[in-house]
Amino acid sequence: MNQASPASSEAATDTPPIVDKGADKAADTVADTEKTTHFGFEQVPEAEKVQRVRQVFDSVASNYDLMNDLMSLGIHRLWKRFTIDLAGVHPGWKILDLAGGTGDLAAAFAPLVAPEGEVILSDINAAMLQEGRNRLINKGLTQGLNYVQANAEALPFASNHFNLVTMAFGLRNVTNKQAALESIFRVLKPGGRLLVLEFSEVKLPVLKQMYDLYSFQILPRLGEMVAKDAESYRYLAESIRMHPNQETLKQMMEQAGFERCSYHNLTGGVVALHSGYKF
Repeated sequence: MNQASPASSEAATDTPPIVDKGADKAADTVADTEKTTHFGFEQVPEAEKVQRVRQVFDSVASNYDLMNDLMSLGIHRLWKRFTIDLAGVHPGWKILDLAGGTGDLAAAFAPLVAPEGEVILSDINAAMLQEGRNRLINKGLTQGLNYVQANAEALPFASNHFNLVTMAFGLRNVTNKQAALESIFRVLKPGGRLLVLEFSEVKLPVLKQMYDLYSFQILPRLGEMVAKDAESYRYLAESIRMHPNQETLKQMMEQAGFERCSYHNLTGGVVALHSGYKF
């Protein structure tokens, strides 16, 4: 069985299953119980961060799409559309959508690679992946789509397999981002491309002040009102501030082996789309 198609025996069915490729075990193995890292603004042991991030997304999974619309005033759809257009997907491609959540990118890519291609929607969090699977099935999208629960730091796929790997709003939650970038580099084909869409450093001073007010005052209140969970959305705001800025992430991608690395600032740097190739 091809490692990159763990659900291939089920691919012809109307409801492709979620395949658990040991994400929980891999996360526990990769996380160092002695080292510390940030969970929002807190310093915590790496193993503890893995568990706490899981709890955050278990909590927000059922309201994730609604909260994305509220948090971004719907602009996240434009950011994702820009990512899809820039990807330049062709029929027959094999695509891995990491930290794919409720499947916005996977849903757009699946018809573009049909009928011979494959899109794997992957997330470390089972609740998020189940939400994504249900959503895509409800849209009638089944062919060429598979679902794999996996840790981005230790991807359970064959080397040199994917034409494209995407990661939208997930890298900041990864404990060891450099390990994830190196793992992604391994599974890409020569000539393959990585696209990372992620919150980043706001470049306009006036916008930065407004953004900080929104992130730390309004966003947790929205989380409390809509999802009954202010703390998870406070963490999400803090995690954005702790994420590497545009130039730092570009350097990390280059360190992992990617070439022709670049980024596009969107909405004044609220979000950046990073691109890198494996040659």
